[in-house]
Amino acid sequence: MQFLFKIYQRFTWLSIDVVLGAMAGMLFFAKALRAELDWQEYALLGMAVWCIYTADHLMDARKLASDHAEDRHHFHLLYQKSLLVMLGIVGSVGLVWAILFFGFSRELFLGAGLGVLILLIMLAVRKLASKQFHLKELSSAILYAIGIAWLPWYETPEIDYTWTVFSLTILYMGLAYLNLIMLSSLDTESDKKAGFSSIATTIPQERLNLRIRQLAILLILLALTGLLLVESFYRIFPSLLLIMLLLHYLSFFKSGLGPEQIRMRMEIAFLVPALTLLL
Repeated sequence: MQFLFKIYQRFTWLSIDVVLGAMAGMLFFAKALRAELDWQEYALLGMAVWCIYTADHLMDARKLASDHAEDRHHFHLLYQKSLLVMLGIVGSVGLVWAILFFGFSRELFLGAGLGVLILLIMLAVRKLASKQFHLKELSSAILYAIGIAWLPWYETPEIDYTWTVFSLTILYMGLAYLNLIMLSSLDTESDKKAGFSSIATTIPQERLNLRIRQLAILLILLALTGLLLVESFYRIFPSLLLIMLLLHYLSFFKSGLGPEQIRMRMEIAFLVPALTLLL
């Protein structure tokens, strides 16, 4: 059992869970917008997400002392040279593959531009983190949702745009933000020791947990409202978001669960959109 947990731990430290969750999220929007995407587009998204998250973790790892407790950041500090090589390889292969697949088209330039924008915002947020503590989680949530949804939106004719899918996109942003502030809450002690700034290291834990509860309940009510109001074709989508939100809420506020157990359940929640493969 310990061996399996170690495998899972490395799996998450390498951000593979985030990659799979992002691909499932893009599938969610492709199904909602009835956009036909090739498997290569999902693979390229996964590679881009892995590069962004790995670069972010490597930048965090540079601030750590060598005796930092064993966790995701320590893993990136320990293997930073190997991960930098992997980052270079995956980034280069992804760029060449994107050029071969999209050509020098608008999709390529929009995707590359979004990637550069995300990196610039990441750097800016690091500079402002101590003064604008809420920026990191909020900007990450917005960019995450845009990153997984923009291609399905782009490949859908404007005549097929609906307020329903726009509302689902906003709700997905809310879910991503909820996930990030929950994770920040779980990482409060380790972030303080490492000197990282986040919403959880600035706001008292009791007040933050109250905000988390209020936001979670609001998002759950919005998903329920959507489930009741949308047309029958779209009902599966607020239903899936409702399941994802309930998994977050019940995992985070259930007593007796350790941080790793809570984290695991919340990671699984982002794989729920893969159920749309059955449609």
